[in-house]
Amino acid sequence: MTKWTLNEIAEATDGVIYHTENHLINIADISFDSRNLSEGSLFVPLIAERNGHEYIDSAIGNGASAAFWSEPVEKAPKDFPIIQVKDTLQALQQFAKWYLKKVNPKVVGITGSNGKTTTKDMTEAVLSAKYKTHKTVGNFNNHIGLPYTILGMPRETEAIILEMGMSQADEIHVLSTLAEPDVAVITMIGESHIEFFGSRDGIADAKMEIVDGLKSDGVLIYPGEEPLLAERTAILPEERVRTFGRTDKENLYATKIEVKSRSTEFSVNLAPELKITLPTPGEYNVQNALAAILVGIEFGISIKASAEKLEQFQLTKNRLEWIEGFNGSQLLNDAYNASPSSMKAVLNYFATIETNGKKIVVLGDILELGELSEELHRDVAASIGAASIDYLILYGEKMRTVYNEVKGSFNLEKIRHFSGDKKPMVDYLRKTIQSEDIVLLKSSLGTNILEVVEKLKKKTLM
Repeated sequence: MTKWTLNEIAEATDGVIYHTENHLINIADISFDSRNLSEGSLFVPLIAERNGHEYIDSAIGNGASAAFWSEPVEKAPKDFPIIQVKDTLQALQQFAKWYLKKVNPKVVGITGSNGKTTTKDMTEAVLSAKYKTHKTVGNFNNHIGLPYTILGMPRETEAIILEMGMSQADEIHVLSTLAEPDVAVITMIGESHIEFFGSRDGIADAKMEIVDGLKSDGVLIYPGEEPLLAERTAILPEERVRTFGRTDKENLYATKIEVKSRSTEFSVNLAPELKITLPTPGEYNVQNALAAILVGIEFGISIKASAEKLEQFQLTKNRLEWIEGFNGSQLLNDAYNASPSSMKAVLNYFATIETNGKKIVVLGDILELGELSEELHRDVAASIGAASIDYLILYGEKMRTVYNEVKGSFNLEKIRHFSGDKKPMVDYLRKTIQSEDIVLLKSSLGTNILEVVEKLKKKTLM
């Protein structure tokens, strides 16, 4: 389906069209990967480690109909339509901002050290009770991914839910001012990327950049029990702030929380008679659900309607995901990302699960903790209860700190530390795991523990 003409894109980006007299060429999609194009696509040659302009022939061969171009026009293919712009990334962002205003959906921006992806999924489920929705897919949550997400939304979208990630200061500022959210959500302040910010204070400052683009009547939703945020939200009028949490000081708080092996039940103060069931375990997921419910309230969705949608919501893959493992085991895959806070939370949850088999925990390095890495890994070690774990397998050089801290609490036959090649660890796990065992796998994405998950899955015959 045609979304734009070449002329519209050029006007949106202050670009100039070359090499075609037909300014009404239909463009249905965009891509910055020359291998992932189809007829009617606009190729965006980004300049990073490699110069995307070098792949223009590949883009044309794969069906591109036009391209942004920031190199001299003379270097462009002579018989291929281009839009000359000053900077291809800026043009992508300008184009996304123009399209967002043209479609004019309600905009929700979500950031936080942990929980932003789950909160995004829950918020999309809640808003789908009343609106046609579109949301960030996968990890497209940065200065490239967010405009790509916006440009991927259908014209009939009524509410868009945008995840906003960061690793440095000013990144959330760029995303917020591009998206101009009606509602901004901060899920929590943890230790993720503390290597780049030096402290949780620095992280809080960076997360608060989400209000930089907040509409003049927009609302900020945040965990009220986080003092670092409570201090900083004083810049906003009281009527533009909503809080969630566990105490009666918050606008929305949870009661009667019951965590089960595959689900979580709770009630809230604004609808105490209603039982809300999440199809995902972990008490910390209640916090994410509270944020989503508050977004729903801002957009006129009842708590009852939100509860019905939350009962059916789908988590993004690799987030606290139960998978059938080989040999009749069950894998709890949470290996997409990790911080000290999220690792401690999932360990606490795993300790509560009842099973007829063994409990096996596989933990990989938590990355981007900088000078605080050893201290924060030691903090994780303090959360490991030997009484609730049968086997503990640790992977990576940073996990050596955890191994040294906890090895005295375990039978030495039931604790192992590996680094480098994962094959010895996989071989050990495959010898150890038996029917009815449950296996938790948690790590930062950079350690690629997802590779281990794949090796431990039940293989289906085709």
